Amino acid sequence: MNAAIHPFWQSTGADAAVRLRGVSRRFSGRTVLGEVSLDFAPGEFVALIGKSGSGKSTLLRALAGLDDGVEGEGAIEVPADRSVLFQDSRLLPWKTVLQNAVFGLRLPDADRRGRAALADVGLSGREDAWPNALSGGEQQRVALARSLVRQPRLLLADEPFGALDALTRIRMHELVFRLIGQHGPTVLLVTHDVDEAIKLADRVLVMEDGHIVLDRQVGLPHPRPRDGRVDALRADLLAALGVVDAV
Repeated sequence: MNAAIHPFWQSTGADAAVRLRGVSRRFSGRTVLGEVSLDFAPGEFVALIGKSGSGKSTLLRALAGLDDGVEGEGAIEVPADRSVLFQDSRLLPWKTVLQNAVFGLRLPDADRRGRAALADVGLSGREDAWPNALSGGEQQRVALARSLVRQPRLLLADEPFGALDALTRIRMHELVFRLIGQHGPTVLLVTHDVDEAIKLADRVLVMEDGHIVLDRQVGLPHPRPRDGRVDALRADLLAALGVVDAV
């Protein structure tokens, strides 16, 4: 049966923003998620890493309510107010930047909120531009504004920086970290990049074959220190991924 999804403030209490219990997903007889159980604290930034096909995006889609094939009756509890940020900005080319930022937002002050969100991501003055006039990084900033304009209690980000060049990615990291600090949602970031996970997250999960095989608190200040603690954490995460760190 499909997982029941409930606003956590009605069912999980104040000690968890997200709760999964025994969540499974199968495709054509193949288990992609194998009875996953997790808790995320309110405001926690969690990074989920793993090889391609390990189940990362499937877990994110389950939390987003985008997969009706998830098994586990009553197994997923999430905030009703949640947003998804994809690798592709998914902007509508026939709508302006502002129209994209507030798409689906039916509030009397939607325009004001959209302009404020675009200002937050450094796009003030570009409200009337068309998506094809923006760079890839600017398009992803519009997508970030669209995610945060709804003031979500849970932000689900699926490889949102994967298509960006190295310099733009660094700038996006700084922007995302600042904005999340301002807005305070619980965050799940799916990424292949171990260094990105260490840089941004409070906690890093490693997934393999549909199971969480490592769950580590980062426990380091921002910005991350350049010392042996980061090196040791990186080595542990790479080992859990089956990669030998030769550096």
